[in-house]
Amino acid sequence: MPTSVKELLAAANAVVPRIDAGETRRMQAESDALLVDVRDGTEVARSGKLKGAVAVSRGLLEFRADPDSPAHDPAFRKDRPIILYCASGGRSALAGKTLHDLGFARVHNLGGFTDGVEGGLEVEPA
Repeated sequence: MPTSVKELLAAANAVVPRIDAGETRRMQAESDALLVDVRDGTEVARSGKLKGAVAVSRGLLEFRADPDSPAHDPAFRKDRPIILYCASGGRSALAGKTLHDLGFARVHNLGGFTDGVEGGLEVEPA
């Protein structure tokens, strides 16, 4: 059982593979991957989000992902790859581990918002 943030991140990174912007584009085109921004609302409002991303703060992720939750977002399907990002990659790794624990098998971590932007992914207003 992890006992520190460092150990939690290591456990998350062990089950949630890191991908780059090129792989993100490919997965979106070929597999209808869901892109999820797990930053908080103020961060998303300030910078916008990657084009096509669903903004779901990390604190609400479980409620949006669970089909039995009244707050469920039907975009979260277990047959669909999910790609997460945050500001630097830590929260998205932890969020990915949470989704993995909820039974989502194809979960990936793009890392940070700037990783996507620098990799050529477009930005849109929140």
